[in-house]
Amino acid sequence: MWVVEKSWSREIEVAVQAARKAAELALRSQPNVVPETKPDNSPVTEADRECERLIARLLSEAFPEDGLLGEEGTRIESRSGRRWIIDPIDGTRDYVRGNPLWANLIALEEGNEVVAGVVNLPMLGNLYSAWRGGGALHNGSPIYVSSKSSIDEAVLCMSAFDKLEGTPLKSRMLDWMARFWAVRGLGGATDAMMVASGQAEIWIEPHASPWDFAPLKVIVEEAGGRFLNFDGGSSIYAGNCVLCAPAFEPEVLSFLGLNS
Repeated sequence: MWVVEKSWSREIEVAVQAARKAAELALRSQPNVVPETKPDNSPVTEADRECERLIARLLSEAFPEDGLLGEEGTRIESRSGRRWIIDPIDGTRDYVRGNPLWANLIALEEGNEVVAGVVNLPMLGNLYSAWRGGGALHNGSPIYVSSKSSIDEAVLCMSAFDKLEGTPLKSRMLDWMARFWAVRGLGGATDAMMVASGQAEIWIEPHASPWDFAPLKVIVEEAGGRFLNFDGGSSIYAGNCVLCAPAFEPEVLSFLGLNS
């Protein structure tokens, strides 16, 4: 349990500014974007790289002792015990197709815990932020996870259906999904922020990286939600996660086979 001993308001302010500037750069570049394919078969563009360089520069200027970890290769060792984690354009597939669901993700890690995070969905006009003990905000207003408790009233969000192969969830996913009031799959950050805002109750991501999860974790937890791995842990480095409103944690644990 975190005790409110400090404010990360300056860190959030700098991260918000960096995310907004990165969004402006990405939007200017979008008409001429040409995607490349990375070894993991995911797309990348020069805009991804330029946005990461911009975010890294702004964070390093403001916090020169902090480390950096970026999806597109930025690696700077920390001298402060803190590290910024960056996904310059989360949802590059959406970005290159002109869909509005991509995001700029920035988080701060301290002592092996994510302590602050920003999710910017510029095309939707949505900016989310949180720091440990400070609550979660959407465009400056407090947000909270859903208070619903019945699965037949709940919205389930799901990412990366193609990554279910090899997980213990595949064989029972369709039957479980059928029990929900609705099922949605808009994209990682968008779905996760729906859970943080009380617009959905559960989000499942079977395969992603630390920079995909870092700000989502602190925002959802500060909104009152849970961040779980498929093995019952709560790490951004596990490669998977389930976000949920508290009332649905037993249901999630049961689905994951962890309630025995």
